[in-house]
Amino acid sequence: VQLQASGGGLVQPGGSLRLSCAASGRIFSINEMGWYRQALGKERELCATISRGGSTNYADSVKGRFTISRDNAKKTVYLQMKSLKPEDTAVYYCNAHIKLYSGSYYYNDYWGQGTLVTVSS
Repeated sequence: VQLQASGGGLVQPGGSLRLSCAASGRIFSINEMGWYRQALGKERELCATISRGGSTNYADSVKGRFTISRDNAKKTVYLQMKSLKPEDTAVYYCNAHIKLYSGSYYYNDYWGQGTLVTVSS
C-alpha cells in the first residue's frame, strides 16, 4: 500500500493551493483519512480529518480556510487551502487508516511522503 501526495509548491500570502493524496495497493477499504503538517523545528500537527462517510474535523488554526474532501472511488483525499498565511508553511503529510485482507481482515495506518507548501512573498 502506498500513499502518493502531490500539489505542494510556493504561493503568495492570501493565495490558494489544492493538495491531493491517492492510495494504491491491495486495499479492501479506507476508513478515516487526514492531512497533517510539520513546520521546521516543530512537531507534526493535525490539519483535518474526514471519515469514510464524509464527517470532517479541523484544527482551529485552519478552520474556515481549509476544506478536506475525499473521493472513495478514486481512493483519494484532497485538501483545498485558501487564504494561506506564512505560518502555513510546512511539509504536509496525508494519512489513511486502511482495512486490508490477508486471510483475515486487519487495519494499518499509512503515511504519504509529504509535500512542501511554502507561503511567502
